[in-house]
Amino acid sequence: MSIVKPFKGVRPPVEFVAEVASRPYDVLNSEEARKEAGDNDKSLYHIIRPEIDFEPGTDEHDPKVYAKAVENFKKFQDNGWLVQDCKPCYYVYAQTMGSHVQYGFVVAASVADYMAGRIKKHELTRKDKEEDRMKHVRATRANIEPVFFTFPDNPGLEEVLKKVTSVKPEYDFVAADGFGHKFWVIDDDALIDRITGLFASIPAMYIADGHHRSAAAALVGDEMARQNPHHTGKEEYNYFLAVCFPASHLKVMDYNRVVRDLNGLTDEAFLERIAVNFEVEKKKKMYKPSALHNFSLYLGGDWYSLTAKPGTYTDDPIGVLDVTISSNLILRDILGITDLRTDKRIDFVGGIRGLEELQRRVDSGEMKMALALYPVTMQQIIDIADSGNIMPPKTTWFEPKLRSGIVIHKLDD
Repeated sequence: MSIVKPFKGVRPPVEFVAEVASRPYDVLNSEEARKEAGDNDKSLYHIIRPEIDFEPGTDEHDPKVYAKAVENFKKFQDNGWLVQDCKPCYYVYAQTMGSHVQYGFVVAASVADYMAGRIKKHELTRKDKEEDRMKHVRATRANIEPVFFTFPDNPGLEEVLKKVTSVKPEYDFVAADGFGHKFWVIDDDALIDRITGLFASIPAMYIADGHHRSAAAALVGDEMARQNPHHTGKEEYNYFLAVCFPASHLKVMDYNRVVRDLNGLTDEAFLERIAVNFEVEKKKKMYKPSALHNFSLYLGGDWYSLTAKPGTYTDDPIGVLDVTISSNLILRDILGITDLRTDKRIDFVGGIRGLEELQRRVDSGEMKMALALYPVTMQQIIDIADSGNIMPPKTTWFEPKLRSGIVIHKLDD
């Protein structure tokens, strides 16, 4: 049973939302955030990337940086750039990327559900990144940025989405990256109760993106519960901020690889080794993988289709993944790359950058070859999370990313 509840969102007045809202903290570095914020005092980067308010090169993990986040969060509220709703609400958040639109419920999700495994994950987290976000949550006593959940399609919740989004949204703006954002407030008590009941019928939710933020938010909530001698289980810190999308709404993009060298092989020898486990077909133009177990290779100015031969992979939830097939049969066995997280010979390119970016990085001489993968499916992600397995690194790329600062959840109220 998935437990969610409404909450008193802290959010910008309509006239400020486009200035406040930002990309997530983890998709850009300090200098990129500094540049993107520019002279915009209302940019959320001053809260989620507060090192931009110090000299360039300031360590983002310095205690004074977390203190600055607290100071700026208070400043935003004092200046009226962020205002708290007077009653607990649910919200609907819609994102548009080209012709693709996805609608999600903004909720307070249960820490207990996360700790009990009813909120399921498919990626490993790094303790250093968890601890950074935990310090930020502890300092601000808020979930400044949401996490990105999905759940199996539910007809009742789909009906609610259609009803809520049939009227004019509270927010409606297009960000600098061209993605559209709309936002509705649900403050009707009967509809709030219906949403709570419908989510209670869902056996599990799944983290699509934001594993570190989920872990940090839940661990701080659990920590606060253990430190409170009068803990009742009803406190606001027992919940954290999430946007929950029906699985059919989401678009999973490919996550591709570029490699610096061929491990001492010539182009010809490399292709001969590839042909042992793959059907290799040279293409006359840029080629995009057409189905699961089909890959595209860019090498020596040419594009190739690679199709894994029958018997070269297993049918278990991990073994059947294209990232596993390519990691084992190409990166490990031929190129000697065994650790995707640490090996400096490999880099990763999100599918939103397109095949053109793969070709550019090879043609520039920076990289020797590029490998494009067919995107994983939402069902594969759910199957892996349900089986208790963890996906290999750099498997999923979701677009569009959630915009931060549209709504915030305080742990004290």
